Amino acid sequence: MSRLVLGLGLTGLGLLLVVLGAFWLPHEAEALSGPPLAPPSWAHPFGTDWFGRDVLSRVMAGGRASWAVATLALAAGGTLGTLLGLVAGYFPGLGASLLLRAADALLAFPPVLLALLLAVLLGPGVPGVAVALALFNLPYFARLAHAGTLELRTREFVLAARSLGAGPGHILLRHALPNLASPLLVQATFSLATSLLAEAALSYLGLGVPPPHPTWGRMLGEAQTHLFRSPWPAVFPGLVLTGSVLGLNLLGDFLRDRLDPRLRRLP
Repeated sequence: MSRLVLGLGLTGLGLLLVVLGAFWLPHEAEALSGPPLAPPSWAHPFGTDWFGRDVLSRVMAGGRASWAVATLALAAGGTLGTLLGLVAGYFPGLGASLLLRAADALLAFPPVLLALLLAVLLGPGVPGVAVALALFNLPYFARLAHAGTLELRTREFVLAARSLGAGPGHILLRHALPNLASPLLVQATFSLATSLLAEAALSYLGLGVPPPHPTWGRMLGEAQTHLFRSPWPAVFPGLVLTGSVLGLNLLGDFLRDRLDPRLRRLP
């Protein structure tokens, strides 16, 4: 239960800053609102950066882009991967095997390296980063859905539905997918956390959302030259990013233990 509380608290704090930043910011994210590299104060709780911009406002504004790209990539990659896994599991054959081998090839690359390669090929910006991270998420969901569907296709309730004339689409959407919802939900929490980190890494390298829109990763990259003079422009984006990723991982661990009967702890 402590993991659930801590995970919800850390993730909720990061999302609170993002949602609040969509409606209100203490200062304009690009406005010069104070002296350069000022320490935290009442006027600037997270301090100011080297231009005198409010770090709290930039963290709140940057979270929108970071969470939006990560969520979009998760939705696209998770949906396509799950559909691919369902079809490949229900119709095993050469075509399905080739599709899964292609997904396995994506898994052979380190996550950030794969995203970096695709972002370079597709160009910096939201579309390139989102496609890169979606392709990174796709094989995990495909393998998970494929393994689950292979096991479910021979279960009695699926055979009964097939004998009553149910088509493949009905069986996959009404029987297979609901039974795979729990492991897919757990995978979604881990994939969202990894997507946040990957987006931050790409933005740190200058391949993420282009300026002037701030992101957590680019804030870290820009602040490194001033780290020893004033650490605040790097510390606070790093803390919020770390807290969000840690919170999502804790939620994933909790959901995995609660939803998988093999991992439930005996009272």
